[in-house]
Amino acid sequence: MKFLKRDQDFFEMFDSVGKNLVKASNLLVQLFENFDNRVELVKEISDLEHENDLLTHEIFKKLNQTFLTPIDREDIHALASRMDDFLDFMWGAAHRSQIFKIKESTEAAAALAKTLVLAAELVYKALSFLRSKKYSYILDHCIEIHSLENQTDTIFREALGKMFDEIKDPITIIKWKEVYENLEGAADRCEDVANTLETIVVKNA
Repeated sequence: MKFLKRDQDFFEMFDSVGKNLVKASNLLVQLFENFDNRVELVKEISDLEHENDLLTHEIFKKLNQTFLTPIDREDIHALASRMDDFLDFMWGAAHRSQIFKIKESTEAAAALAKTLVLAAELVYKALSFLRSKKYSYILDHCIEIHSLENQTDTIFREALGKMFDEIKDPITIIKWKEVYENLEGAADRCEDVANTLETIVVKNA
């Protein structure tokens, strides 16, 4: 666990959170492509989730101590909270695959995880434009995030349909339904991040 720098500004802390989102999503792809190293991968994702919790706490603490903020206080709070939720859901999917002792992954789970990588990368890039106030670039990235969320919804619905058609064991269905819901929930939380970024652009452009 890295020690947090006490002199970081909001943009630097957002950058650190964004990097963790990208790292966690890539680990999630590795996990759902192959469960062979699941214990290690879930541990790494859990560590990133814990680190982001600490970063989010530091952002809130700094917010309470800072009189003048670069963007509206409520937007800083919302952005930090929703990015934290994004990683929470990724961790939730990974953790459930382990505690449910699911033996093999599915193509749909890997596909959902891959869309989360693309979404996390877009969030990270959009965050980099906040400091430089390149708001048109942020909006472009948000549009792509919304498109990815739609793709995730499609994969999710098709995965559920296939599962109910092909799997007869109700326990297995319950387990995978929770995993899929967390993966889809992560995409929803990422879209919440995009919505917050759009609100910031509207206020500041």
